[in-house]
Amino acid sequence: MKTISDVDFHNKRALIRVDFNVPLNDKNEITDNTRIKAAVPTIKHILENGGSIVLMSHLGRPKGGFEEKYSLKHIVGELQKLIDHDVTFLDDCVSDKSIDITKNLKKGEVILLENLRFYPEEKAGDTNFANKLAQHGDIYINDAFGTAHRAHASTAVIAQYFPNDKYFGLLLEKEIKNIDVLLHDPKPPTTAIIGGAKVSSKITIIENLLESVDQIIIGGGMAYTFIKAKGGKVGDSLVEDDYLETAQKVMELAESKDVTIHLPTDTIIADRFANDANAKSCNIYEIPEGWMGLDIGTESIDIFNKVIQSSRTILWNGPMGVFEMESFNIGTIAIANSLVNATSNGAFTLIGGGDSVAAINQLNLADQVSYVSTGGGAMLEYLEGKELPGIKSITN
Repeated sequence: MKTISDVDFHNKRALIRVDFNVPLNDKNEITDNTRIKAAVPTIKHILENGGSIVLMSHLGRPKGGFEEKYSLKHIVGELQKLIDHDVTFLDDCVSDKSIDITKNLKKGEVILLENLRFYPEEKAGDTNFANKLAQHGDIYINDAFGTAHRAHASTAVIAQYFPNDKYFGLLLEKEIKNIDVLLHDPKPPTTAIIGGAKVSSKITIIENLLESVDQIIIGGGMAYTFIKAKGGKVGDSLVEDDYLETAQKVMELAESKDVTIHLPTDTIIADRFANDANAKSCNIYEIPEGWMGLDIGTESIDIFNKVIQSSRTILWNGPMGVFEMESFNIGTIAIANSLVNATSNGAFTLIGGGDSVAAINQLNLADQVSYVSTGGGAMLEYLEGKELPGIKSITN
């Protein structure tokens, strides 16, 4: 793996693709700085080794052209605080003025370019745009795992302009190594906990994981499709009828590979999709009409906890219920705490995918599990066995 650990940065400009796509409130204040913090080790490593830095990132989904709320100038204050270093913000990415400034960087200077996605050429993977961006650095570093699955100008195309000077940052290196533990070198028994709303978005991951895990726990909205496929009555619960046959085939494939699939046995049901709905517990195979399952029940929590505590390698992707509603977050909180206990007993625990990461962060448990991935879609595609453009461009 081509990493920055052995690179001489003395008087070199490091052009780093970071992932500063952080949430902002209506006052343009950062509400979760996790992704910025994740880039700090790479930035500090280069500064400590005599280099200067040009950072580039996207923020949000601008429609093309400048939008005030998506300007990366809102990130500068937090970035300066986290790296304990001055940062100069440039309000564009590829003008002659910006390139002149970065070509004359002095050792220890840090530049942040404006939002890459203010330029349609970024998402289009435009080679001319990538070539202009490349003029900002002597060395290219990709440290943005969250966008590694995108074939964009700054994540994949740009690497060709640094044939002998392209590397993974410390974060991207760590992401790959931790996910590879699960895929290629897991200590058995290995368990994947897969939740979330839809089977359709997770089916390829489940199929790929059947090659490397011993057990799969399925929760969240997707569980009801599996329950219905087994003949259960699921009332008004979320079900993808188009995937009933697929769910059945996955269960049969798992059985043929000696992989045990654990489905919930009980569920917390509600008479409407609301935090203040009437709620009660029932057998997950016997949900009455007019009621919908919104969380796993206490019996399922106990069963899943026993599976987790007996496992040595564990992946968690997706909540067990409607985690954003306080009335239906008990299952997700229980799984998070179970993973903390397993970690303290020596298990390797990998958390990845939007809502799982949000849950572990909200519960302040991120430092009590083995690794929390910064890449949602990228991690899922990597688990599916896909080759990610941002990784391929560095290794080729």
